[in-house]
Amino acid sequence: MKTHFTGDAEMLRNRPEVFVTRSVAMENIKCYGFDMDYTLALYKSPDYESLGFELMRDRMVSVGYPHEVLRYTYDPSFATRGLVLDTTYGNLLKVDSNGNILVCSHGFRFLKGQQIQNYYPNKFIQRGDTDRFYILNTLFNLSETYLYACLVDFFTRCSRYIKLHKGYQHGDLFMSFRSMFQDVRDAMDFIHDMGILKDRTIKNLDKYVIKDPDLLVLLNRVREVAKVFLATNSDFNYTEVSTYPGSPKVPWRSFFDLIVVDTRKPLFFAEGTVLRQVDTNTGKLRIGTYTGDLQHGTVYSGGSSDVICDLLGVKGKDILYVGDHIFGDILKSKKRQGWKTFLVVPELSRELQLWEEKKTLRQLLMCVSTRMKVLTYRMDMSYGQMGSLLRSGSRQTLFASQLMRYADLYSSTCINLLRYPTNYLFMAPPVLMPHEAVTQSTVEFPSPENIVTKNDTAKESSSPSHEQLRKDEGDCLDT
Repeated sequence: MKTHFTGDAEMLRNRPEVFVTRSVAMENIKCYGFDMDYTLALYKSPDYESLGFELMRDRMVSVGYPHEVLRYTYDPSFATRGLVLDTTYGNLLKVDSNGNILVCSHGFRFLKGQQIQNYYPNKFIQRGDTDRFYILNTLFNLSETYLYACLVDFFTRCSRYIKLHKGYQHGDLFMSFRSMFQDVRDAMDFIHDMGILKDRTIKNLDKYVIKDPDLLVLLNRVREVAKVFLATNSDFNYTEVSTYPGSPKVPWRSFFDLIVVDTRKPLFFAEGTVLRQVDTNTGKLRIGTYTGDLQHGTVYSGGSSDVICDLLGVKGKDILYVGDHIFGDILKSKKRQGWKTFLVVPELSRELQLWEEKKTLRQLLMCVSTRMKVLTYRMDMSYGQMGSLLRSGSRQTLFASQLMRYADLYSSTCINLLRYPTNYLFMAPPVLMPHEAVTQSTVEFPSPENIVTKNDTAKESSSPSHEQLRKDEGDCLDT
C-alpha cells in the first residue's frame, strides 16, 4: 500500500498537527466523510468574510437601513467564533462553558465591571434561553457578527435616534435589538438562498478559494484504505464548481464513493429528508425517493446519516466525519449517531503561532498573580479585540468546551491527516481529576517510548536540584 507520510513518530510527539481529545485508532476507520464549505472548499480569510459582510450590508440598506451604514468595512480583528448575541440588549458576549461572562461589547464599546452588572447582575447568562441568546458558532457567522456590531455602533452614535434600554427610538419608529438581529439573519439567509454569495464566489474562485494540491493527495490516500463520502448543505451546481479536487481527465466525483448534496444538516443527522437522485447534466432533482443500491458516480440530494450507513454498508463507529461546524457537523453526528469526529478549526494556525510567540506573557501569567488581569488582557488582545477563540486567560470559552466534548480530533485543516500513517493510533492525554492532579508530580503516566530501565535512571535525574528551584523562584519574583 502506498502512503504519503511526512513525519516520524518522534516529530509527531513533539509537534503534532492533529490534536486528540479522545483516542481514535485510524486502522479501524472504514469510512471517511467530509463536509465541503471551509473543509474541502478552503476559503481565503479575511477576503471571503469581507465579501459576505459587504453583500449583507448592501442588502440591509436596500431594505431601508440608513445609507450611512455603507461607510462600514469589514474588520477581521474584531469578532471571533463562539460569541453569544443577546437579542434583548444587543450585546455580544464571550462566555465560558457555564455561562459566566468573559467579555461584553455593545457595538464596538467594551463594557467593564459595573457596566456589565447593569445588564447581568451575576455576570452570568442562561445559555439554554435560545429565544434570547443566539450562539454565533460558524465561520459564516463572522460577517454577520461584525455587521450587527456595526449597526449597534451606528444607531448609538446617530443623533437622530434616542438610545433606550432595548433599542433606539426615532419619532414613532422603534428599532429594537431583536428586530435588528432578525434583519441581519434575514440578510444572511437572502445572500445564501438567492445564490448571491455563491455566484460572486464562483466568478472569482482564485480570490476566494484556496487550491491546496495536498487535498488531492489526502483524498487519494484515504481512498486506498476506506470508503469516502461527501455530505454538504450546498447544492449540486455550487459543489460541482467550487470543490477543488479533480481535472478534466480525473473528475472530482471520482474521488468519492458517495456524494450527497442539500443535506440540510443538522436535520441530516436526525430524521433527514427525502433522498433523491441528481441529474448531473442539468443539476435538477429526479422525482420520487431513491430506494436502490449505491451507484458509483451518482450524486444524491437530501437523505440522512442512516442512509449513508446503509448505502456504504458501514456502522456509525466505523466513520470519521470531518467538518468545520461545531453544531451541524460535529455535535449532532457525535450525539445522535456515534460517529468519530474531526473538527476543522482554521483559526488554530494563528492560535498556535501566537501561543508560541507570546510565550513570555504566558510565563508571566503563571508567575505573577498581582499583574494577572493586565497580562490576561494583553494576551487576549494579541488574538484580536474579542480575544482567543478558545480561552480567556486561564478559562476555556464555550466554543472550546464544545470542541472538547464532541470533537474526537481537531486541527487547522483536514490536510494535516497526511502527516500520519493510516493505521496511526491517536491517543488522548490522560485527564486527571482534581484529587489525582494533587499527586501528579509523583505519579506520572509515561508513554511506552519514555519508559526507562533501571540502568537508565542513573543517567539522568528528572528532579531539579534545590539550587535550581531557588533560582527559578528568584527569576519568577524578579519578573
